[in-house]
Amino acid sequence: MGRSPALTNRAVGVATLARQHLLERAEMPAESMIGHLLGMQAQAPFPPYFGLWSRIAAFRAEELAESIENARVVRIVLMRGTVHLVTAADAAFLRPLVQPVMDTDLRTNTQHRQALAGVDPAAVATIGRELFADGPLWHTELGESLALEFPGTSPSSLVHAARNLIPLVQVPPRAVWGKTGHVRLLPLETWTGVGVETNPSLERMLLRYLAAFGPASVADAQSWSGLTRLGEVMERIRPQLVTFTSESGAELFDLPDAPRPEPDMRMPVRIVAAFDNLLLSHADRSRVISIDSRAKLFTRNGVFPPVALVDGRVAGEAKLTRERARSLITVVPYRRLSKAHQASVAAEARRMSKFAAPDAAEHEVTFVEVV
Repeated sequence: MGRSPALTNRAVGVATLARQHLLERAEMPAESMIGHLLGMQAQAPFPPYFGLWSRIAAFRAEELAESIENARVVRIVLMRGTVHLVTAADAAFLRPLVQPVMDTDLRTNTQHRQALAGVDPAAVATIGRELFADGPLWHTELGESLALEFPGTSPSSLVHAARNLIPLVQVPPRAVWGKTGHVRLLPLETWTGVGVETNPSLERMLLRYLAAFGPASVADAQSWSGLTRLGEVMERIRPQLVTFTSESGAELFDLPDAPRPEPDMRMPVRIVAAFDNLLLSHADRSRVISIDSRAKLFTRNGVFPPVALVDGRVAGEAKLTRERARSLITVVPYRRLSKAHQASVAAEARRMSKFAAPDAAEHEVTFVEVV
């Protein structure tokens, strides 16, 4: 068997940005984009709005807010054990597939494993479901009620166990644009009317992952999902795929008809939302971010701000703040930018500022020294 064609990091990056709709904004409904992306990381309430703004022409925040309020889109713990914004149908599809991630976390989570060591998971799941009979529960309500059934166990640890064992969604007004709200939980089926799939397909999951994040290796897919042993699944769908070799020598899989534009194409400046899955869904992230930039962006607490992509790669941070009638974006470059690139970043930052704060009297962009 001959060696697969080689792809440079730039070629892989351009291909990924194309299917992420970060080369050209798409004309599509927000729900369709969320489905194409197989969900958006959403441990903070509002970054997905900015992620959609980056990808959809004339995106309106009210469109996503309505989908959340009408239970067509939900926030639920999924890939990597983190909160994602997904369509109700994808929540039902993905949650049983990534349940092993939740089960492993109950045994390994350093914050909760000791408190949960003597607790029967099946009992937590059964009692937890019963507690939602009268509607959504706040975190504190769920924890206090479970603690009555499991005396001596930390309420916060019991809530963590419940959210791992039961497909719980965070219901509005949490994450509704223009509103505030703490986390209230309700089982997926109760909120959406859609129960989890009984026989979901890992093969289908990988095909959809490649459509949104490819070309990608088995290790990339495992980093995105949090699952292991996906090599066996990839082998089963190999006849449906094409393969390439990365600069590091890894085998990359892809859909035959997926976009792979010419790597020397001119790429527009984009500002990518905080926590965007573009930066979290590959084991080898060199397609969009250098080792040096990654060290600057990713801190120990796992929080990172919006970033500017220049020529398809992370070039710095773009932090948004609101001061009374002024909306301010502070750009923190990771490398020196040409005057043309700096002007393009400033223009895109102003557009983001006007999306975030349309009522602001001033929209200011400032650049600090290269870090």
